[in-house]
Amino acid sequence: MPAADVRPLEPDDLHAAWRLGKEAFAGRAAEPPRWALEPAPGLTRWGAFDARGRLVGKAVDLHQERWWGGRAVRAADVGGVAVAPEARGQGVGRALLTALLAGARERGVATSALFPTTAGPYRALGWEVAGDLTTLDLPTADLPVLAPRTTLRGGTEEDLPAAQDAYAAGARATDGLLTAFAPRGAALDDADGLTLVEDAGRVVAWALWSREGGYGPGGVLAVQDLAAATPAGADGLVALLRGWASVAPTVRLRAVPGGPLAARLPVERARVHERETWMLRAVDLVRAVEDRGWPTAVAGRLVLRVEDPAAPWNTGTWELAVEGGRGALRPTDAPPAAALGPRALALLLSGSASGAAVALAGLADVGSDPSVLDLLAAGGPLRLLDSF
Repeated sequence: MPAADVRPLEPDDLHAAWRLGKEAFAGRAAEPPRWALEPAPGLTRWGAFDARGRLVGKAVDLHQERWWGGRAVRAADVGGVAVAPEARGQGVGRALLTALLAGARERGVATSALFPTTAGPYRALGWEVAGDLTTLDLPTADLPVLAPRTTLRGGTEEDLPAAQDAYAAGARATDGLLTAFAPRGAALDDADGLTLVEDAGRVVAWALWSREGGYGPGGVLAVQDLAAATPAGADGLVALLRGWASVAPTVRLRAVPGGPLAARLPVERARVHERETWMLRAVDLVRAVEDRGWPTAVAGRLVLRVEDPAAPWNTGTWELAVEGGRGALRPTDAPPAAALGPRALALLLSGSASGAAVALAGLADVGSDPSVLDLLAAGGPLRLLDSF
């Protein structure tokens, strides 16, 4: 197959894109939902077309922002990647994703995350596995009995701004979380309830939830989204969840390891309901260094040689300088201390691997002291709580 023609999808392309996704992901709907056929803010739909003008591949760039070192950093999170069966193995996916990366760079994006169905094709383009998004099942009756000073009340769409404020106050402390909960939290029609936790009239936590499995042994309280902005808010959430014990023996949720809710849960009693692997890559390495915040206690300099064929603007010899909570990346002619590609950069920037581990994996060529790469990993791991 000749090189595919890749471009953003037009409204007239959207029905074909929906059908391609339906075939790839075993969708059951006979007709597309209305949103699938309408232009949507906050995303770019990309399509690959063969010589006859037929859509043979698609991918979606979700325009999102993540907290990173206390700063909001633009992201191009990738979803809905599908290639027609007859076009697979012919470079369509590569053409789609390299175009998506170039478009994302033009709008000022630093990084890209995705949830792969298979890691190999994405590794070939520079993404690397950086973590897991885990959904846990906990025995509701085993949650601690707390006596919070907060109060509970049901929420409506009018409460979403206050819920967003509470989310942002808590999420800012965890690198990797989205700056807004709208990708899931705004879908109130898909949930059974929104419960707010208030402290002196201010929303300090909330949970968006649905009931599954009836009210017997199979009853589940499925928490689709939650947030806690204060310790008192986290106490209130635990009290809210435990209050369902008589009719929902299991509570199903996601919680950030080390976060305010996880610190109160009997995680030793948890069972893994679902685990989703996510991958990361730097879209624009300069922005990935300069747009984020760095630990103020960290300072250092490092010269790197980067080779990034899928994002050639990242290729070069760079000097990384970190000081006073800021990072900078500048071209240099100095000899590099290490040579690496985008997969190693993903592991280091995400904080999911040390310099020694990256060198041991064969992803970086470094001298006798691979710990020099740890400067790139400063700040701790990125966490994701949203699938897409």
